[in-house]
Amino acid sequence: MIPTYDKIHLKFKLNSNSFTKDELNEVAYSFIKEGEPFEIAIGNFLLDWLDSKSFIEVKTSGSTGSSKTIYVSKQAMVNSAIATGDYFKLEPGDTALQCLPSHFIAGKMMLVRAMILGLELDLVAPSSSPVFNTKKAYTFCAMVPMQLQNSIEKINNFKTIIVGGTAVSNEIIKQVQNIGCKVYATYGMTETLSHIAVKSLNGIDKQAHYNLLNNVIISKDNRGCLVVEAPNLTDEIITTNDITELHSETSFDIIGRFDNMINSGGVKVFPEQVEAKLQDKIDTRFFIAGIPDDTLGEKVILVVEGLSHEITPSVFKGLQKFEIPKEIFTIEKFIETPTQKLQRSKTLALLK
Repeated sequence: MIPTYDKIHLKFKLNSNSFTKDELNEVAYSFIKEGEPFEIAIGNFLLDWLDSKSFIEVKTSGSTGSSKTIYVSKQAMVNSAIATGDYFKLEPGDTALQCLPSHFIAGKMMLVRAMILGLELDLVAPSSSPVFNTKKAYTFCAMVPMQLQNSIEKINNFKTIIVGGTAVSNEIIKQVQNIGCKVYATYGMTETLSHIAVKSLNGIDKQAHYNLLNNVIISKDNRGCLVVEAPNLTDEIITTNDITELHSETSFDIIGRFDNMINSGGVKVFPEQVEAKLQDKIDTRFFIAGIPDDTLGEKVILVVEGLSHEITPSVFKGLQKFEIPKEIFTIEKFIETPTQKLQRSKTLALLK
């Protein structure tokens, strides 16, 4: 029988303590009244989750525009939690760490997974270098790439870590090859209630492509962008701006964002592909973009964070001619979303 959103698993624990539904309400009030900022966010979510409404308000990340509020079904969030539990074979009593902010969907879904699947969830303050018990064995955790990179030396007590929010760099992928913890990149969005696909980054079952969770159907629109049908998660068919390459009915890769694509002299340049080639050659944050050009229509540029970095022509060795930036710009500090995703368009506007 499929669990329902109005029930709390008997094995669920929060910071090593078991709670009834009424007791969890009291915990939520206590967090809001007396807790740290991250605990206040958790308390607010728990009150929303435990109320009588069948839906919840969730904010999108705002990485490609302004953040907006959408309404999602609590039962759909339950379905997402079950799909994750099935894929990673999570069992009641398994331990999990919550180190993501609970304002956004990834953090909220960690709480839902714990309540629905019966996980023992420990809460720590979200930060770029989360502080947690390195001697306790954890079955499951979700992180953003920066958290994973800053925690590489202390995650051997984890069984599985999923990583999302932004692309996982080649450097991080190299670093996780020699650790015992299984690491998976995830693909998803707020509208799909966290991830709908995962890709193993290390171990003997390392995967080359994203692989769908159950009950998700994908296709491409006439732009080549990914279209997602996930009836257990949303009634709507979601058309993304992610240009994709389909390898099978259940596996795919993301080439880049349609709204980031540069048309330079009739050649389509995907910034994400160029950035991947430059990742190991530039030791600070950067991105590739296009700006208007009288001759080419758009020209490729490199934007580097920090004012003291010098980029030499040798950095671009290995790029195709049309991928080589025509100009290099420096910006003291990139503009980010609250979840530390780069806001390209707003950062580019600083150049004007």
